[in-house]
Amino acid sequence: MKRALVCGAGGFIGAHLVKKLKREGYWVRGVDIKPHEFAATQADEFLLRDLRDPENCRRALTLPGGIFDEVYQLAADMGGMGFISVAECEVLHNNALINIQMTHIAAELHVPRYFFSSSVCIYRDMQPDEPPVTEDDAIPANPDNEYGWEKLYAERVAMAYGRRYPMQVRIARFENCYGPEGTWTGGREKAPAALCRKVAEAENGGTIEVWGDGTAIRVFTYVDNLVDGIFALMHSDLGGPVNLGSDERVTVADLVRTVIEASDKPITVSYVPGPVGVHARNFSKARVASLGWKPTVSLREGIARTYQWVEAQVAAARASVRCA
Repeated sequence: MKRALVCGAGGFIGAHLVKKLKREGYWVRGVDIKPHEFAATQADEFLLRDLRDPENCRRALTLPGGIFDEVYQLAADMGGMGFISVAECEVLHNNALINIQMTHIAAELHVPRYFFSSSVCIYRDMQPDEPPVTEDDAIPANPDNEYGWEKLYAERVAMAYGRRYPMQVRIARFENCYGPEGTWTGGREKAPAALCRKVAEAENGGTIEVWGDGTAIRVFTYVDNLVDGIFALMHSDLGGPVNLGSDERVTVADLVRTVIEASDKPITVSYVPGPVGVHARNFSKARVASLGWKPTVSLREGIARTYQWVEAQVAAARASVRCA
């Protein structure tokens, strides 16, 4: 039985990755600064540890009687644009500590395979009609935010250790990921979950506010597709960063309409000033496609599933308030 460590197992993608690894027959240790908000972990062992502390990194990576076959580093201080646009110092400080220490200690302990979750935030702002960029086009660098700068640096750290130590490093640059059991309120939620919440909370015929003018272009990848891509990449010979996401490009206005259709409510949209991020992103998926990976869940289908889950959370929250 292979043994895997998932750092960030209390988070959205990390928790889904634990489920994937368990389906594949792994023994899994999860570690995070907090437990998962919405579901009990499926990890065989779950440690509450702050990975900014190097001793906690070492404890997480230490396995009695051997070493982990695979380490998945997804732990990060992050959220949607509403968070990363105001928490620059926290993002740079906390994530740099986690990534430098986890990579160093994993290599020191001779972990054979190490996965690092990067982000398409490492790329510059793009115009809607630009051709897709490849992984090599990240340099010269000009990320739109500090989260992207830190991710780019952490990629370099991981690749440097992969050259110096006998540790196979795999890096995926995630596009926007969404799905059930993700943060949907509180300020750290990303656009799909935030929009699902706003629509679920609105009355029939009501109005929701959306940041920007709706023209920004994005790609949204359903979480099950993303973790399948992580697993495929980890077990491949594909070194260097890999763009991981869907090819279904949509505007924010398209996303809003998809959420409203999933709700079956008559809703009016009011576009207001707010942190939007880049105008557009368009990335080549040729490298990940070479592994035989492709997304199987469309935005319409994925949003329908996500909306149903968020709607249930909103209803439960309202019921809790009434009971109180």
